[in-house]
Amino acid sequence: MPVRMFVVCFLKGNKPILKFNVRKEPMEDTVFKAMIVEEPQKGTFTRRIGERRISDLPPGEVVIRVRYSSLNYKDALSATGHPGVSRIFPHTPGIDAAGEVAASSTKAFVPGDRVIVTGYDLGMNTPGGFGNYIRVPAAWVLKLPPGLSLRESMIFGTAGFTAALSVLRLMEAGIRPGGGDILVSGATGGVGSIAVALLAKAGYRVAAASGKAGEHEFLLALGASEVISREELLQGSERPLMKERWAGAVDVVGGTTLAAILKATRYGGTVTCCGLVGSTELPVNVFPFILRGVSLLGIDSVACPMAPRIAVWNRLADDWKLNSLADLAVECRLDELEQKIQTMLHGGLMGRTVVNLTD
Repeated sequence: MPVRMFVVCFLKGNKPILKFNVRKEPMEDTVFKAMIVEEPQKGTFTRRIGERRISDLPPGEVVIRVRYSSLNYKDALSATGHPGVSRIFPHTPGIDAAGEVAASSTKAFVPGDRVIVTGYDLGMNTPGGFGNYIRVPAAWVLKLPPGLSLRESMIFGTAGFTAALSVLRLMEAGIRPGGGDILVSGATGGVGSIAVALLAKAGYRVAAASGKAGEHEFLLALGASEVISREELLQGSERPLMKERWAGAVDVVGGTTLAAILKATRYGGTVTCCGLVGSTELPVNVFPFILRGVSLLGIDSVACPMAPRIAVWNRLADDWKLNSLADLAVECRLDELEQKIQTMLHGGLMGRTVVNLTD
């Protein structure tokens, strides 16, 4: 908590006496740095690194000093004023945050606890992790599992949590290692790259699909057994059904990519869907579902209940923790975020981008 010192000087006889009076200032007065997205005129959005006060933050039981965040595609959309993500401005994006509890009005958390917040409304219309402090409901907060550092938790972040949920749903659907190839689309992105690594660690044979030429070595190093191009993935997708190829899949693209995956999934296979970078539309017929018994499972990491959320994070800190985790990430600071956001929007980022707010 900030302090303010007052020096009072008075005379006793002919001698000056100094008296120090220290008064604590309320935490609400604390000034911190954050990315601020503003809408100076309708439909026009600007971004800058500026100062905010904790008093600017919405009500909540827990104030967290953010040490690390991460950059996700949803953050890039929020930073550019996408109405499907953020509608309240000025706004601070950042759907991920990891740090220490600075203040708490609930017994569940005490100052100093190391915690993670991902999903819910953080970084959407609630000021997010691209600032030194956040204030959120206690129901959004989970304690950092043993085995993960704050930085490592943000290498995973929402992307890693979403990938882990996808892998878990494939396992729960009965898709086992040795039962056939598992396809991962958008494999060089945040969700895709971690999905490739998690599946390979679990013993699956992974085919990584990517539209980025020249990234084969990166994907093979993550554990992919083969890398296929977007053109190869879509070849023949104009037909009602394609040759059976995939035992299961993790799709982060949507649109025609997801349709092609469903048409090429083997009898009884399962496909998870968690992304829309290609399109929100799904141009597919019912044949994969009624002739091959293919299952399409939606993955939502935003409103996932706390119990399964904690279980997945515990696995990411334990048996699913990746040996290659550090190799998946590059790091940037707040004043470098603008360039990273632009690169992401143009499809130029690979792996994960961790935002360092430790200063």
